[in-house]
Amino acid sequence: MGNHLYKKIFYILPLILFCTTFFICQDVLPQRSKPKEYQVKAAFIYNFVKFIEWPDELFKDSTTVTFCIIGDDPFVSEIDTIQGQSVKGKVLEVTRINSIDKAKNCHLLFISSSERKNITYILKEIKNLSVLTIGDTEGFAQQGVIINFFIEENKIRFEINTDAANCAKIQISSKLLKLARIVGEGTK
Repeated sequence: MGNHLYKKIFYILPLILFCTTFFICQDVLPQRSKPKEYQVKAAFIYNFVKFIEWPDELFKDSTTVTFCIIGDDPFVSEIDTIQGQSVKGKVLEVTRINSIDKAKNCHLLFISSSERKNITYILKEIKNLSVLTIGDTEGFAQQGVIINFFIEENKIRFEINTDAANCAKIQISSKLLKLARIVGEGTK
């Protein structure tokens, strides 16, 4: 009986930590004690990985989870907080890329708003790859980005395009889906 309780706690603890971060740190009003917008987004991205399942063959020879940024880097140094962190037994590696051709080595791809004109091309080029695409530009989720941040009532929120996730063969935990605004499957 005691072992069962420990297993439940071990399973639920990451969700509790994620929800705590979500509800406490999401206010983006500039205040001395509150984190900056992209610090919060970096924390979200780190926690997203815990609730995402990629196809097994994607990680068979890899010791890292590669998070790429294409376009202008809005994170600047805020993303350094997750660089080198351990997640799912792998090390999170942050890299900036200047060409979509380099995305084949990415597990997560943040598409900057500076790439708005190229979004259709970018998504077409990685269509057959299991890359978790992330953005923070209005309309990106409707165009096929899997997770897109938006600000509502001065808080950072996110939407998930479930159709795009299915096409990329990426499974998203129902726990994460409950926190998101769903775009795609059943929302048309």
